[in-house]
Amino acid sequence: MARPVQYNTNVKPIEMPEGIQGEGFFATSMSNFVGLGRKNSLWPLPFATSCCGIEFMATMGANYDLARFGSERMGFTPRQCDVLLVAGTISKKMGPILRQVYLQMAEPRWVMAIGACACSGGIFDSYSVLQGIDQVIPVDVYVSGCPPRPEAIIDGLMKIQDLVQNESLRRRNGPQYKALLAEYGIQ
Repeated sequence: MARPVQYNTNVKPIEMPEGIQGEGFFATSMSNFVGLGRKNSLWPLPFATSCCGIEFMATMGANYDLARFGSERMGFTPRQCDVLLVAGTISKKMGPILRQVYLQMAEPRWVMAIGACACSGGIFDSYSVLQGIDQVIPVDVYVSGCPPRPEAIIDGLMKIQDLVQNESLRRRNGPQYKALLAEYGIQ
């Protein structure tokens, strides 16, 4: 009798960082080791305001399961999260609040703009809608779509993971990063 449940036999293990390997040991740089740990333990903070938020909820459901990528714990307090997921229309009145949430997050922090409204204002070309969240906070990854499919959101998170894994431990203290924050008036 055949088993009713089929198991995935094509499981790919986590890629090992560059290093020296021998019998019973593995040596690598601290930056590679920390990058691997950060990549697989992101804590997202959803900032969902409209229809893109519904698609993001579907991404967290069983069919797409964002937990496979180490992002199972959704945090709703900025001080415990390291990835800000902005999904939906952001009005100009919400801009300072979004910026305050961003500033309350601990370093290192990353931002993903989900959907046309968060990326560029979408179809709402009006006086009250912010034409892209990159006017108030720096954005690392843009996910296009109106609303974007859950697969696109997962692809965006995987791009964030690549950024996290390849980021140097010293980047956040570098002059380029400080200049970027200075452009947004962030100290």
